[in-house]
Amino acid sequence: MTEADRADPATEVFVAHRDLLFTLAYEILGSAADAEDVLQETWLRWAGVDLDAVRDRRAHLVRITTRQALGRLRALARRKESYVGPRLPEPLLTAPDVAEQVEPVENMSMAMMLVLETLGPTERAVFVLREVFGVGYEEIAEAVDKTPAAVRRIAHRARAHVAARRPRAAAGPDETRAALDAFRRAIETGDTRGLFDLLTPDVVALSDGGGIRRAMPHPTVGADKVARLLVAGAAVWGPVATLEPTHVNGHPALVVRVDGEVDLVVALRIEGGLVTGVYSVRNPEKLTRMERETGVSL
Repeated sequence: MTEADRADPATEVFVAHRDLLFTLAYEILGSAADAEDVLQETWLRWAGVDLDAVRDRRAHLVRITTRQALGRLRALARRKESYVGPRLPEPLLTAPDVAEQVEPVENMSMAMMLVLETLGPTERAVFVLREVFGVGYEEIAEAVDKTPAAVRRIAHRARAHVAARRPRAAAGPDETRAALDAFRRAIETGDTRGLFDLLTPDVVALSDGGGIRRAMPHPTVGADKVARLLVAGAAVWGPVATLEPTHVNGHPALVVRVDGEVDLVVALRIEGGLVTGVYSVRNPEKLTRMERETGVSL
């Protein structure tokens, strides 16, 4: 932006709310790249708005962003159907202190983002606006072109759907960090038994290579299978690989570097101190946000 842009009232308002709008679009889409495209479209429409006629500028920006994100989500349905292997959300490198927000940030976890993928487009937008951002029903109705009564019904269905699938007892940052440290040590030392003891009997491992990098084509289920698979996979990397603790989507995670380059991001779903889900992203198109922190706002 030029200095003239920065002095423009429309630009100042947009920049002030940019992190919030990005987070909203990302929560609806599960993709940072698509969220950025939505922000560009939002800006183009916002730049043509008469600010004097806008009573609530934040609400107006949220409405534009939601509509653009919904349109893009519906258009991406065909791309999702043709995706090779499991499709995981795009991980975001976030600052460690983001996790201190606990309840809102839980809705950004990889596990929760996967649950959101099971909602329909309108249900997902309504759930995100209401449960993550606390937007009122009247405002949501304007954003999704529904009546307030219809929005209440959609919100009720979405809450029930999510409640049946979300982690039963979300782990706090300390519990997650402790489990992740033990998980990392077991993989680094090739301790299959130690890793097995960290996993629930019905643990599920998903790996997203997007057809570009080698990854598990189907979910792997069961502590024994998952433990053996992870230890064998780590052995292939050899001494050129490093496992580094980091924060992804506001939660402790691991980034695997091979010869100094990001090769893999691993996030865990933890309940009761044990790992119930292992989510590994190898698709290089989804790892572009792992070299610098992404600002989020909830």
